[in-house]
Amino acid sequence: MNAPMTTMTIDTPFYEAAGNEIEVFEQAWKNRLPLLIKGPTGVGKTRFVAHMAARLGLPLYTVACHDDLTAADLVGRHLLGDGQTVWCDGPLTRAVREGGICYLDEVVEARRDTTVVIHPLADDRRVLPIDRTGELLHAPDRFMLVMSYNPGYQNFLKGLKPSTRQRFVSLRFDFPSAAREESILLGEAACDPLLARQLVSIAQRLRSLKDVDLEEVVSTRLLVYAAKLVKVGLDPVEACRSALVESLTDDVEVAEALLEVVKATFGR
Repeated sequence: MNAPMTTMTIDTPFYEAAGNEIEVFEQAWKNRLPLLIKGPTGVGKTRFVAHMAARLGLPLYTVACHDDLTAADLVGRHLLGDGQTVWCDGPLTRAVREGGICYLDEVVEARRDTTVVIHPLADDRRVLPIDRTGELLHAPDRFMLVMSYNPGYQNFLKGLKPSTRQRFVSLRFDFPSAAREESILLGEAACDPLLARQLVSIAQRLRSLKDVDLEEVVSTRLLVYAAKLVKVGLDPVEACRSALVESLTDDVEVAEALLEVVKATFGR
C-alpha cells in the first residue's frame, strides 16, 4: 500500500503565530535538526508545516500516517511496469533526494518498523539506507524531517518511543488564546468580527464542559468550517450544528447539550 502523500510548493498559507515557533522551526532547519510537533487535533500543526515550507521555499512531502503504513511506503519499492521491474522512490526518499521537508503527520499511527528508517535520518548521520537498491543517501543541508502526533491519543501500544522522541527538537501546540483564535477566523474565513467572537465563545464554553463525555473538544479547524458556512448564508445555529456539534459526538443527548450552548450564544 502506498503512503497517502502530497507535494506542496504554493504561496505561503495563512498562519497566525502563537509564540516563537517560527523561529524555532527556522533554526532547527538551519542547524539540520529534525522537529517533532505535538498537540491536539485541529490546532494548526499541519498548516504550520505548510506555512514554513512555503516560507523557506522548500518542497513539502506530507504523509498521512495510518495503521498499514510501512517502511517501504516511505522509502519506496520495486514496481512492475512495461514488462520490467523498476524502482519507485517513496515520499521520504524523494524529500531526501530533492532536499525538501518530509512531514509525517500523526506518526504514532504508523507501524513500528518505520522508526528503523527514521532513526538514521534523525541523528547526526542524516543518512537513508535503501536496502533494496544498495544505496546510502546522505541528506543535503536543505532536507528536514518533521513529525507530529497527538499525545491525547497515546497509549501503551501507540506511543512514541523515547529512543525516537529524543532525536527531535520538539514544539508543543495547544488551543490558541481567544484573541488569537478570533484573528485566525478572520484570516481564514474572512468572517464578521462579531461572528468570530461568538464562535470563539462557543469553543471556550464547550472546551470547559466537565459533565459531557467527548473524545475530542472543538478544534480551531471546526470553527473555521462553521464561519465559512455562515459566510455563505447558512443560519449560524445550523452551521454550528453541522460543523461543530455533529462532528464532536454521535450521542443524541450529548449533541443536544452542546447545541444548547450554541443556541444560548446566538440568543435562541
